Formats: sequence, structure tokens, C-alpha cells
Amino acid sequence: MGSITFIEHNGTQHAVDLEPGKSLMQIALDNGIPGIDADCGGVCACGTCHVIVEGACAKIIGGATDDELQMLDLTPERTDTSRLACQIIASDAMDGMVARLPEFQM
Repeated sequence: MGSITFIEHNGTQHAVDLEPGKSLMQIALDNGIPGIDADCGGVCACGTCHVIVEGACAKIIGGATDDELQMLDLTPERTDTSRLACQIIASDAMDGMVARLPEFQM
């Protein structure tokens, strides 16, 4: 089994098991990752699971949908590799992924 590392805004790292088929948001919630609020429960309606994907995994997971981009437009910390964790379904190809958390969730 692979792993994903979530990095809090303050630099604290949390390496967790990669669970193919689950959303990154659900993996974060299941592992008690601070900074993933998931207020809407994962239906791309709030933007409180914003992550910034690093490295090659940004290309592996592909681009955001129009709905996701609308939610991300609400955050001042948006980057070119910003995504909503609820919209990223984990796969074995994502082993070693690093997802940084912004200082604030919108």
C-alpha cells in the first residue's frame, strides 16, 4: 500500500496510507488530518477541503471541473495546482503524493 503526505500550513507532516477508491477528503477525515473541514460532506459545494498538490501528482490527477474551479475562486490561497480533496479519487498512481493545506479553508 502506498502513502499520501498532507502538510499543514505550519509545516507539520502527516503521512497516511493511500486507499484507492476513496476521495482524498475522506482519507484525510479518516486519519484526523487537521485543516480539512469538509463542511459540505464532499459534494463540491463549499471549498473547505482545499489542497495544493505538489509535483508530478498534479498531472496524474488531472484538472479541476468547472464546479470545482468556481469553489476555488473563493479562496485567496488558490494556486495552479489547487484542488478540492473531495474531487480527487485516490489511485495507486498517486503513491507518494504531497498535498499542502492552506492556512485557511473558505
